[in-house]
Order: sequence, then C-alpha cells, then structure tokens
Amino acid sequence: MPAHAIDLRSDTVTRPTQEMRRAMAAAEVGDDVLGDDPTVQRLEEAAAARLGKEAGLYVASGTMANLVSLLTHCGRGDEAIVGSESHILHHEAVGATALGGISLRAAHNDARGRVTAEEVRGLLRPVPPRTALICLENTQNRCGGAAIPLASMREVSGVARELGVPVHIDGARIFNAAAALETDIRTLAAEGDSVTFCFSKGLGAPVGSVITGPADFIERARPIRRMVGGGMRQAGVIAAAALYALEHHVERLPDDHAHARRLAEGLASMPHVQLDPTEVDTNIVFFELDPAVDGVEFRRRLAEEGVLCSSTTGPQRIRMVTHLDVTSEDIPVAIDATARVLRSF
Repeated sequence: MPAHAIDLRSDTVTRPTQEMRRAMAAAEVGDDVLGDDPTVQRLEEAAAARLGKEAGLYVASGTMANLVSLLTHCGRGDEAIVGSESHILHHEAVGATALGGISLRAAHNDARGRVTAEEVRGLLRPVPPRTALICLENTQNRCGGAAIPLASMREVSGVARELGVPVHIDGARIFNAAAALETDIRTLAAEGDSVTFCFSKGLGAPVGSVITGPADFIERARPIRRMVGGGMRQAGVIAAAALYALEHHVERLPDDHAHARRLAEGLASMPHVQLDPTEVDTNIVFFELDPAVDGVEFRRRLAEEGVLCSSTTGPQRIRMVTHLDVTSEDIPVAIDATARVLRSF
C-alpha cells in the first residue's frame, strides 16, 4: 500500500488538526463525574445552545448517546419504534433490549431513509408493551447518508405529539443534514424531544457525542450515563477537541458534500457500478458492484492502489465517505484508482 492512503472507509478516521491538538493541550480540566470539569461544561452548554435545547450531556460515543437516551425515555418492558435501517437497530448490539428490557419495533425506511407517519401511527401501542418512544435518524446512513426533509420529520413528530409520545432523534450527522437541506440546525432539532449528535464523524474530533434535551431529562440521563460506564474524569482534554470541532468545522461540511458528489459522478459512468449520483445528499457514497466483480477482492485491489473503502451491508455494496482529511485533489486520484481496479476484472 502507498505511504499516503486516501481513506474513504468512514468519516470516523479523521485525525485531530494541529489547532485541535493545541486546544486539547491547553484544556482546563476537572473531575467530570463530580461536575468539576469546566471544558466539558462549556461543551455541553454550547452543544445544547446550537440545537436550541436546554441542556447537554457529553458521552463517549454515538451508541452510548442513543442507549442512555432510550434508557432515560423508556422503562423496562416498554417499546420504542425505530427505523428498519436505523443505526440503533443494526449497529448498537441491541443494547436497549439487552440492558433496558426495551423492545424495538421497526417502521419501514424507504430507499431515501424516510418512514411514514401513517405507519408509525399504526405501530403505536397504548397498552403494554406500550410505545414509550419514537426514534428518527437524520441523516439516514444505511440509506446512503440521506438527509431527511423537514416535512417528513414533522409528519412523524406531529403524530407523536398528538398521541403524547416523545421523539428521539439520532442525529449522529445532523449537521450534515442541515447543510444538505440548507436548513437551520435548530429547526431540525425542534422535531425531537431529545437529540444526539457525534463530534467524531463529519466534525472531525477524535471521540465523543452529546445528548441534548430538556434540563430535567438531562439530569435523569446523567446517572444512567454512569450506570453504563460513561462516567469520565478529566474529560476536558477530549471535550476541548469536540468544542473546537463545533466552533470551526461545521461551516466546512458542504466541502465534504461537494467532494462526495464529484466522486459519485466519476464512479457512476464506470462499468460494473450501479450508482445514481443525484441521490448523494451528504458525504456518503454507496454503490453496488455487479456479480462480475468480487467485492472483497475489489476492496483489496483498491487498497493496493492507495484507496481504502468499506462494505457494511454485504460485499457488493461499497461505501466511500468524504471527510476533513480528504482534499479536492484526492477525489480524481480515487476515481482513477477505482477505474483501474475495475478494468482489472
């Protein structure tokens, strides 16, 4: 493999910038479990303010953010409605079920990641196992990083409010969604009673996510975070990186989207590739390889060319993700390398 690889496996592979490292080195710290870390406090306040929520809670990962949120909203034996392609259902080791006794009931995500209000209404149960929560995801990442339109979210949240059921938004990449939809982030976040987002994906920090919501909800979530092993001590060192990302890396997200669209347009005309570049909303490009190309071998040969990609839902479905460490100069290099590999089959 060449010394400098173009790593398109995920936007979680970003490295801290030098400015971010300086912020980490200079971070003011304390014991966060005891409520003494001022940098964590500043981060939680800033994240909540960005989303128009009362309070925030810094956690180790997006999976922990969703788990703590579900455990706070739901009691043992309750049911939560999630999307059929949701991260909560497919990639979080059914933690809510295993640890909280919460049943997950799936509403169908269409090809663009949306669920219908009509189906959600039909799935709601007022008696045990009662529906205690509806979970939405934006962007919807198994559906190609699709940005879910505000109107679609409002239809579902409207049903939820009509029937008195809270809404949780898994917003791991919600800043990408807001950028793609050219919508204010607070407007999207207003459709959820609780909203999470990740600092370690498109925002480029090394670790961490945040839960935002009403102050009383966050206070109930805080001991649950500790219960699942999320109590951190001098966490200001990593919170400083997240705070730097929130302050400096949100406005550049459209660059990643432009790189992804350019990448998709270059791939779409290649033999053996099934891809509609108009469906690339954000920084995630999925494409299908036809049976003439072995997906595992394709990824191996492409890695030898210095381009890394992933396959998360089967060997023939390839994922490439643009991010902070992918430059505009990297895109034609990745396109040319992919073309060479495909010609080798």
